[in-house]
Amino acid sequence: MTEVILAKVDHSPEQFEQLRKTTAIVLMAIGLFLSGSLLKWTVSNKLANMETVTESTITAQVRDKQLACLARNIYYEAGSEPFEGKVAVAQVTLNRVASGQFPKDICKTIYQKNVVYEKILCQFSWVCEGKAGGTNNYVYSQAKEIALYVYANYENIKDVTKGALYYHADYVNPRWKLDKTATIGRHIFYKERDGI
Repeated sequence: MTEVILAKVDHSPEQFEQLRKTTAIVLMAIGLFLSGSLLKWTVSNKLANMETVTESTITAQVRDKQLACLARNIYYEAGSEPFEGKVAVAQVTLNRVASGQFPKDICKTIYQKNVVYEKILCQFSWVCEGKAGGTNNYVYSQAKEIALYVYANYENIKDVTKGALYYHADYVNPRWKLDKTATIGRHIFYKERDGI
């Protein structure tokens, strides 16, 4: 039979204090190592799961051009309309850009022309009418402010047109087969029917 003999070791208070300090240092080193390992794992895991951010192609120059086009559209389409009417025209313009049915560029959407039965049709009547002339400074200044506001807050403000992509003045009747969404000022707004 094997006997285990435990030897009694007497430590002096100085030796006991040294042992306590050494143990504390070893435990602290182990804690730091584990904390560092956990931090490294967390960061590498986050980086591995992070989406790649692509660089924006929108420069200040491009943004300013887009805003100028939007302001002109508001001015010529809704210059005499109340504030809500100007906002509505801006929202329809941006709704078109976001829809995937029109160019993904404000200026290209506004100036888009289609040929139907050998007749040129513009998305916005002022483009075909050639109204790119002089402006009333006060009304154009309002149009620029509204363009900037709607452009900057498009996803966060209520769409007063309820998703409209089209509108016409109340004194014409194009007999569109679309769902009417709102009447604001002298404009009647429409969106495509569900299922179309």
